[in-house]
Amino acid sequence: MRRKNKNIVLENIRLVSAGSKGIAVGRTEEGKTVLVSGAVPGDLVNVRVKKSKSNYYEAEMIEILEKSPFRVEPKCIHFGVCGGCKWQNLSYEKQLDVKQDEVFNNIKRIGGLEDFETLPILGSEEHYFYRNKMEFSFSNARWLTQYEISSEENFGNRDALGFHIPGMWSKILDLKECLLQEDPSNAIRLAVKNYAVKNGLEFFDVREQKGFLRTMMLRQNSKGEWMVLFQLYREEQENRKNLFEFLLSEFPQIKTLVYCINSKQNDSIYDQDVQTYFGEGFLMEEMDGLQFKIGPKSFFQTNYKQALELYRKTLEFADLKGDEVVYDLYTGTGTIAQYVARNAKQVIGIESVPEAIEAAKEHAKLNGLENCTFYCGDMKAIFNDEFLENHPKADVLITDPPRDGMHQKVVEQILKLAPEKIVYVSCNSATQARDLALMKEQYKLVKILPVDMFPQTHHVENIALLVKI
Repeated sequence: MRRKNKNIVLENIRLVSAGSKGIAVGRTEEGKTVLVSGAVPGDLVNVRVKKSKSNYYEAEMIEILEKSPFRVEPKCIHFGVCGGCKWQNLSYEKQLDVKQDEVFNNIKRIGGLEDFETLPILGSEEHYFYRNKMEFSFSNARWLTQYEISSEENFGNRDALGFHIPGMWSKILDLKECLLQEDPSNAIRLAVKNYAVKNGLEFFDVREQKGFLRTMMLRQNSKGEWMVLFQLYREEQENRKNLFEFLLSEFPQIKTLVYCINSKQNDSIYDQDVQTYFGEGFLMEEMDGLQFKIGPKSFFQTNYKQALELYRKTLEFADLKGDEVVYDLYTGTGTIAQYVARNAKQVIGIESVPEAIEAAKEHAKLNGLENCTFYCGDMKAIFNDEFLENHPKADVLITDPPRDGMHQKVVEQILKLAPEKIVYVSCNSATQARDLALMKEQYKLVKILPVDMFPQTHHVENIALLVKI
C-alpha cells in the first residue's frame, strides 16, 4: 500500500466476486474487504480508497493490471457517467451466474434453508432495448465533463434532456443515446431536445424552480404503439401546441400524447391531473390473451417479454387444477391475479394503492373474469383475523411484495390462513429469505427460480414455491 496525493492507494487487488450495485469485491493482503466501483470479478487492479470503514474499504479503480476473462467492452457511450446499466462491462453469462449465486446464498444464509431445488436462472432474451417505459428530465444545467470544466472553449448552451447524475440531484446528463428502449425512443428524445433548443423553449431549472419543460416519459406496447407524457412546469399554450404538433407530425408511431402542468417541488405525477392532447390517453397491452389498459400513471412490468415468462412460471409453480381459491397479496393492477384466474375457482387480490385496485377491477371486467375480487387497504391492516373469517380459506397464496418484503404481521396472518401452497415472487431475495425463515416451521421450501428482468444491472427476481408440512 502507498500514499499518493494524500489518498490511500491499494495495489494488486484481485477481485473475486460481485457485490450489489455494480461493484466488485476483493481483499487486501491483511484480509480486509475492498468494494471496488468500475471493475469486474477477475480483474487485478490498483484502486483509490474513497471511504475507509473498520471492516472494509470503498474504492474506485484507477488501473487495470490484468483484465478479467469476464470483462467485455461496454456498448453505451455514457457508461461510467450515467450511473445505470453498471454491469455493461461484465459478460451476460457472468451476470447470470452472479445473480444465481446471490439468490441461492441469500436463501441459504439469511433464510437458513436447506434441501431445496435451485432451477437455472431464467435469462432475458433481450440484453438491451428491453424496457417499455423510460423517463427523462429537462434541465438548464447540463452535466459538464472534466475536459469541458477545465477548458476555456465555449461548448454552447447548457440545456439537457436525459438522466440525473448519481448523487447530483440538480445535474442532468444530456443523453446522446440510450440502449434500454427500442427505436424510436432515442429519435423522439433527440428530436424534442433539438426542437426545444432551436425554438428557445425554457428548460427546467431545478434549483430556482422555474422553466417550461420539466420531464418526458415514453411508453410503448408490444404492438409498437407509443405514448408520450410531458410534464410542464407552467402553461405556455402556443409553445406547447407547436411542440406537440411537431412531434406528432414527425412520429406516426405515437398513439397518444398526454401532459400535465406540475408546478410543485417534486415531479411525481400521481397527484397530478393528466390531460389528453392526442389519442385516447392510454395504450392497450395483451399478455397470453389477457388485455391490459396502460395509462400514464399505470404500473406495468417494464420488461414485457420477461414479465410474460415470470407470470407463466408463477402459474406453473402454482400448478392449479381449476377448483382452488387463490389469494394474491400485493396484487398491484391485478396482473398475476388475472393470469391465474383462468385456472382457478376464485381469486382474491389485496393492494394498498387505490388507483391500482381500480385498474385491477377494470381489467377483470375487460377480460370477462367474474371470479376475481379485489380489496384496497394497507396489507397488515386489512389482511387480519376478521378478513380471514369472512372469506373462503385459500388453497394457494401468491405474494409479490415490494423490495422491503412482507411485514411480520402479514407473515403471521399467512401462517394462520395456512394455505396448502405458497408462491412467493420477489424483487429482493434478501428480504424474501428473511420472510421464508419465519415460515420454515410450517412450510417446506421446494424450489426456487431466479429470473433476470433487468440485464446489465444487479437486480434479480426470484420465484419460490413452498408447501405446507
